[in-house]
Order: sequence, then C-alpha cells, then structure tokens
Amino acid sequence: MQLVNYFFYYFYVGLLIVAGFWGAFINPEFDFGLLFNLDTDTLTDHQRINVLSQYRFLRAIELGFGTFAILFVRNIFSKKKFNRLFIFIMSAGVLSRIVSIVMDGNPNWLMLFFLGFELVGVLVIIFYSRKLVIQNVIA
Repeated sequence: MQLVNYFFYYFYVGLLIVAGFWGAFINPEFDFGLLFNLDTDTLTDHQRINVLSQYRFLRAIELGFGTFAILFVRNIFSKKKFNRLFIFIMSAGVLSRIVSIVMDGNPNWLMLFFLGFELVGVLVIIFYSRKLVIQNVIA
C-alpha cells in the first residue's frame, strides 16, 4: 500500500509542479490547444489577455500547491492538520471536476482521465495516511 500511495502522491504532485510552472510561465497557449482545443488567437485581444492572465494565475496556484506538497511531505503523512489540508485541497479539485460534469456536461477523455486518476489517488492517500496520522497523534 505504501508504494501505491507514494506513486499517486508523487505523480500527482509532480504533475502539479510541472503543469503549474509550464502554464504559468512558459506556454499557456499550448495548454489551450491541447486541453481545450482552443486557439487563443481567435479571441479578441481583451478576451485573450484576461483569459491568459487568469489561467497563468491558476497555474501558479497549482505550482504553489505542488511545492507545498513537496516541502511538507513528511508533515502531510504525519501531522493531522497538514494531512487534512492536503486532502481537502486535493478532494476539492476532484469534487469540482464532478460538479462540472453534472452542471456543464462531459469533458474530453483527458479531463476524465485526470478525474479518475485524482479520485483514485485521493482515496489511496486518505486510506494510507489515516493510519500514519492516527499513530502519530497517539504516540
């Protein structure tokens, strides 16, 4: 279970860092083509500037969360407060994808893959870390 937990944890966190840095500072236009099949050049300048600004901001937040998760990995798997915060943030992302399906419709296969991977990952992390956190609270 430990190997599976850390696979999901580090893959998820690594993707947060890479995608966050890439989308915030390198090439968000590539993301729009790959993820949304959208060429930002088809937007008006006002729309393009604002969409890219917000997207860069959200990707920077993603980078920040990934960095937090790397810096505090020991705390996340031993301290209740850190563990709950990490699980809350990861679960909020999963829940937002589910709400989007209900309210907005079915996304493409890549978004569904992310949802499935993140859902399995958060469940594995919850069940694996619950014992560790309880042990550290008792100790």
